[in-house]
Amino acid sequence: MSVLEGPRRELRRVWHGGRLHGCRAEGGELVLDDGRVIDEATAHYAPPVDPGTIICVHLNYSSRAREFRRELEGTSPTYFVKPRSSLGSHRGELVRPADCQLLNYEGEIAAVVGRPMRRVRPEQVWDHLDGFACANDVGLHDFRDTDAGSMLRVKGQDGFCPLGPALVSGIDIRESTLRTRVNGLLVQEGAVAEMAWGIDELCADLSRHLTLQPGDVVLTGTPWHSRPMFPGDRVEVEVDELGTLLSHVVEGPAPIDGRAFAARVTKNCLGVALGSDYHRLKRPGEPPTAEQYRAARTALIARNMAEGPEGKEAP
Repeated sequence: MSVLEGPRRELRRVWHGGRLHGCRAEGGELVLDDGRVIDEATAHYAPPVDPGTIICVHLNYSSRAREFRRELEGTSPTYFVKPRSSLGSHRGELVRPADCQLLNYEGEIAAVVGRPMRRVRPEQVWDHLDGFACANDVGLHDFRDTDAGSMLRVKGQDGFCPLGPALVSGIDIRESTLRTRVNGLLVQEGAVAEMAWGIDELCADLSRHLTLQPGDVVLTGTPWHSRPMFPGDRVEVEVDELGTLLSHVVEGPAPIDGRAFAARVTKNCLGVALGSDYHRLKRPGEPPTAEQYRAARTALIARNMAEGPEGKEAP
């Protein structure tokens, strides 16, 4: 059966009694795979899937392309890989190291492979997927220049790929809309229909070059208005029919010093992390700072969400 068809089905995974359980939600409770029932509000979640590979598309939503004055028509999708150790879970922590400033949210939809996928056509993809989940493609842009395009430290650090709360099938994800909220404020909103390359096109394209195995995850891009998060923030990624993924931002220790591999905040890093707010905050002769964004972000969020990705830059 196609992942788009049939009754809505979901699988959650939680730790209980020292072991991992599959479960389903019923009201405010979770029914475990052994029949026991626990309170959902106190459940200790695990990621709903256990992928061998996590593949992400760089740029896919038209609103994000417009924000960065990029043209997607006539181009091809480009990808990067997150390590399995970057997996995180619902209600987990996102750690910003003490020497870093630019930890950004990117609300996304994760497509999860159910059957081996190799050289499939777009219309066949839906028969090879197991379901979908909310995701946050977290990025630490202090390392953007140091990584020289690899994205390993930017996007691959521990916990930088929270997924959940559930793996869901039996819905038409093509009709869904994604929303991200920070401390209750709406900061991202984008319909799946806005994607330059649909989920079926992305998976079919990847399957031309490599075999996607059951459990593998494809992150399908983020809408415009990715911005820095700060310790103490509560970040939610909500997708119609998939639920809401919650993360808490905390501060962690700085990494042990390496040979000149420290985090650096450059104009390029700030330009990506702050998007169009870079121009609103900069002053003659000096770039903006993350703390300037933090001080002004409530007003900036209200203005940006009212004006959209093509809003006028501040004089």
